[in-house]
Amino acid sequence: MNMTDTKEIIAQVRKIEIKTKHLVDGLIAGNYHSVFKGQGIEFSEIRDYRPGDDIRTIDWKVTARFNHPYIKEFIEERDLRVYFMFDFSASGSFGNLLAKKRKAIEMSSTLMFSAMRNNDNIGLLIFTKEVEKYIPAKKGRRHVLKLISALVSHEPESKETDIKNALSYAANVIKKRSIIFVISDFFDRDFITPMIILKNRHDVIAVRVNDYREYKIPDIGLIHLEDEETGEQILVDTSDQTFRKRYEKIMTKQKKLIEKSLKKHKIDTVSIVTDEPYDIPLRKFFRLRQKKVWS
Repeated sequence: MNMTDTKEIIAQVRKIEIKTKHLVDGLIAGNYHSVFKGQGIEFSEIRDYRPGDDIRTIDWKVTARFNHPYIKEFIEERDLRVYFMFDFSASGSFGNLLAKKRKAIEMSSTLMFSAMRNNDNIGLLIFTKEVEKYIPAKKGRRHVLKLISALVSHEPESKETDIKNALSYAANVIKKRSIIFVISDFFDRDFITPMIILKNRHDVIAVRVNDYREYKIPDIGLIHLEDEETGEQILVDTSDQTFRKRYEKIMTKQKKLIEKSLKKHKIDTVSIVTDEPYDIPLRKFFRLRQKKVWS
């Protein structure tokens, strides 16, 4: 990598940091702590009971000894580890106004900076057909900028994807309980079983990144359609209304099957679309998580 490339990557990372800052400040940071809990709670101190304290926290032995109500106070052990598993296969380059990959990098950066504000450990796993990069979780702004730089500069070795393989790899290398965001368009198959296995040990969130044009072909005559991951090409007549409807039906069915499967196995999902702001689905995700936490 030459000096020009390095300067360009640094500029891109800085641009992402500036662009995501207001979202971290205004939308994410305030909810992040309450949504993602730490590893447990630890004893802090015994103090005088105050009006409004939960009576369930009263230490009855100390209260009886001093003839005055005292409570046990606990604090949450944070020490969270947050990992981002990023699908870098060729389909991520697809997008109308913005490539799916770029949209996903910006969204991930927002969450990374939120985790950094919370003093959490943050790690990264980039995969295609194989796992191409793994960076263990650490704390700090410099580390977060390193992760974003890795996302911006990474040149994938393969066009294909294998989510199943990446999930199995993560299950082997990530030993301590973590929050794991799996970021992909999920056009791959057979990933549910290894995702369930990973979910048994970790808090797994599927982030689906799609583009509306993937589900609807415009009427533009004869075109070559190419599978970006396999390179296979076919000539199709987009003027054929029957073909367009059949294509839309197949893609919509596949999308619903993925959604149904994730929901069935209670895997939380965030759906991002390239043409729309990602703060809206993130807000929705945080609201739903808060209801689970406090219900």
